Amino acid sequence: MNTVIHPQNHLSSLFTDTGLSWQGPVQTAATQPDEMRAALRRADQIVFVFSDQGRLAMSDQGGGVSGSDYPLLAVLPPIPAQSLGSQRFKETYGTRYALYGGAMANAISSEDMVIEMGRAGMMASFGAGGLLPARIEEAIIKIKSALPNGPYLFNMLNSPFEPLMEQRAVDLYLQHGIRAIEASAYLGMTRGLVRYRASGLSLDQQGGVVIGNRIIAKVSRKEVARHFLSPAPEDMLRKLVEDGEISEQQAQLARRVPVADDITVEADSGGHTDNRPLVALLPVMLAYRASLQEKYHYAEPVRIGAGGGISTPAAALAAFMMGADYLVTGSINQACVESGASDEVRAMLAQAEMTDVIMAPASDMFEMGVKVQVLKRGTLFPMRAGKLYELYSRYNSIEELPASERENLESEIFQRSLEEVWVETVAFFKERDPRQIEKAAQDAHYKMALIFRWYLGLSSRWAARAEASRKMDYQVWCGPSMGAFNDWARGTRFEAIENRKVVDVNRTLLEECAYLSRVQMLRMQGIELPFS
Repeated sequence: MNTVIHPQNHLSSLFTDTGLSWQGPVQTAATQPDEMRAALRRADQIVFVFSDQGRLAMSDQGGGVSGSDYPLLAVLPPIPAQSLGSQRFKETYGTRYALYGGAMANAISSEDMVIEMGRAGMMASFGAGGLLPARIEEAIIKIKSALPNGPYLFNMLNSPFEPLMEQRAVDLYLQHGIRAIEASAYLGMTRGLVRYRASGLSLDQQGGVVIGNRIIAKVSRKEVARHFLSPAPEDMLRKLVEDGEISEQQAQLARRVPVADDITVEADSGGHTDNRPLVALLPVMLAYRASLQEKYHYAEPVRIGAGGGISTPAAALAAFMMGADYLVTGSINQACVESGASDEVRAMLAQAEMTDVIMAPASDMFEMGVKVQVLKRGTLFPMRAGKLYELYSRYNSIEELPASERENLESEIFQRSLEEVWVETVAFFKERDPRQIEKAAQDAHYKMALIFRWYLGLSSRWAARAEASRKMDYQVWCGPSMGAFNDWARGTRFEAIENRKVVDVNRTLLEECAYLSRVQMLRMQGIELPFS
């Protein structure tokens, strides 16, 4: 199929008027759709687009001259995948690509995933949420051994009802010299975040602030973004100094920098999400960042990235075109062979459509009514978790439950007596945080929440361990991007589950994004292409 260039094409007229033409070896000219696609995919090569007797043609050889027979329509510069996004982001974290894999709790974003992406010049965040300190420390040792110079992140998941978990995580990260963390699901500033940030601050010889501990914060609301785009709260800094956890100088330096170096704008993602559309949310956050930069005049402005829905080359390009400094992938990584998910979960994810997701109560913020986005196809977890929150909202204690409701809980959801569940809950929190049991002894409603959270917490572990007897209770964090990825992958090597390797998936996403960027550059200049 040949494309005829019409006289009304403004680019054609522009270059014809200036006399700029293409000259080079005619045999290199690509005039067929497949040839043109191949030329545009050679992203590290310049591409000249010209008219060959009214037909569209392309070549990566030759150059622009005056007076040849091939009017030059456009010149596409090299756009390799490594060039996409913020150069400062890549320099800061020592990556080749402006992309990282976001954390998924309970080590679903596993050590293997972090190591593989780090070795490939990307970055990933270890899913430390929900893990005990000993397990996190095990991951720290393994990842640091494999990636002594990085890049990698460790996640810090907000646990408002278990502050001891954050404290222990910060202790570990400071003890082991973890220089970059990803802060997820935060609603405001916490002592642990401020301590981690301030502890890494020092002065250079010119009096500038050296930031030793980096924070990437995932947010979806302006009011939450404000906390991370601003300096640390004064009262927290004073208290940390009084307690000897940071120095007076570090407190002074913390007043000159934002809490976070990077803000990941989290749109409609798996797990914790506000289901915001990226096309509306990202521009708002970019403008808000600019207004706070004008207020504080940071030496190093906060970068803004995009996450949630990044699962196809077109989505990646849309985010970069809107101004994202970097991208964050999530749900698609869980479906990769290196994730901590089970083969059964990967198979479920590979069958997911965009509509196969739903919101369900979150284990870590159950009492607040916070929800997470999960897979609904092939599991009863969303319905059963919703039933638990309904009962928690209606009754003040386990003892108040009607006999019929209690019987249903024990036979259908818990599949054991509530007394047995409580015994297991006590044993769990004795190791994790004994103060939770003490609080439950004084508050029957809180005890009820802990019992219900037994199911919510184990459901994700049953999925990760592929416990066949609890398959209908699997909690699988997932956003609609998983369905979009499956549509894109259909008919490619990624359709087969065993071919979904995290580096290959993410690199291909960026390489195809670079290709699409060239296609869109031509279309935006009024040049019609003979392929979609």
